[in-house]
Amino acid sequence: MTAAHEAHVAHNYHPLPVTIATGDGAWVTDTEGKRYLDMLSGYSALNFGHLNAELVKAAQDQLGRLTLTSRAFYNDQLGPFAHALAELCGKDLVLPMNTGAEAVETGIKVARAWGYRVKGIPADQARIVVALGNFHGRTTTIVGFSDDPTAHDDFGPYAPGFVAVPYGDADALEAAIDENTAAVLVEPIQGEGGVVIPPDGYLRRIREVTSAHNVLFIADEIQSGLGRVGETFACDREGVVPDVYLLGKALGGGILPVSAVVANEDVLGVIRPGEHGSTFGGNPLAAAVGLKVVELLKTGRFQERSRELGAHLRAGLDKLDGVTAVRSAGLWAGIDIDPACGTGREVAQRLMARGVLAKDTHGQTLRIAPPLVIRATELDWALEQLAVSLKG
Repeated sequence: MTAAHEAHVAHNYHPLPVTIATGDGAWVTDTEGKRYLDMLSGYSALNFGHLNAELVKAAQDQLGRLTLTSRAFYNDQLGPFAHALAELCGKDLVLPMNTGAEAVETGIKVARAWGYRVKGIPADQARIVVALGNFHGRTTTIVGFSDDPTAHDDFGPYAPGFVAVPYGDADALEAAIDENTAAVLVEPIQGEGGVVIPPDGYLRRIREVTSAHNVLFIADEIQSGLGRVGETFACDREGVVPDVYLLGKALGGGILPVSAVVANEDVLGVIRPGEHGSTFGGNPLAAAVGLKVVELLKTGRFQERSRELGAHLRAGLDKLDGVTAVRSAGLWAGIDIDPACGTGREVAQRLMARGVLAKDTHGQTLRIAPPLVIRATELDWALEQLAVSLKG
């Protein structure tokens, strides 16, 4: 199976050498029957675990009824899903898409349209302020304002209209805003960058600055949102409500891609019929699963688990030798590995050999983001394996 993959799948990823066949909760099993504790959970797409019974039932029930209509017609699942998601976000409207990158692209289009039609920015002059170290997706527009050479180089020419400032520097962000600025687009916590957490007050300052300058605050919560950090949204950690939420990953329950842009009528209402869409966006299967995801989040139990188990995880990480820094929020951590212990990938490979799956980023950083259904005893076991793996 791996040989067929290497021969016929484009090499746009460099996966660890494990071939997963089944999953259940926080565990997966490879084609040879070996079990692994999943400490990555699909970059937070599997917040509710593999094959969550309630989500699988919602999908199976809908599979037997209707899967796709396109948005040429109404379907009976999209309205209830949009209502529930809008309520969860405290907003009016939902624009459903599929992938996270599509949500970001949609957010960019909405911001520009709002800039021209509401703020009065001259045609083709709208600017969006972004942060260095960002990861918002892989489309040509998005990678054009990335400073990661792997994501950026050799894919130009790039779309204009973006200005990047240091992440966490609210003064630099405010200085970059001018009369043609339509929006500020940031991740409340930078995931791909290694779970980079901004200084306290950064998000509140963005909210103050954008409000003062009549600029939209767009929060990319695709990886940080929906329970991952111990709150429904990472913005909740500072009591901040952005103008626009970009959501994805966990919104599909680990079953299928579901993303959304959520905002009030005065923002999302700028998009007119025919100006934006997707054949699969808002399909009834996705809406049925997304509705169940929202219902699970409304109980608050997953956010609570993330808070409590996240504190447990952090306490264990802080005791490890061979770690130069730990950044964590809820059940999400970036662990900087001492080069004397090896690279992040080498440590991930040792972990894999010991039955734990995690992923490296930027050379020396190991990322951990287990499903929110994981148990404290399982976290303890994973930490034991990490301690051994750091020794070589």
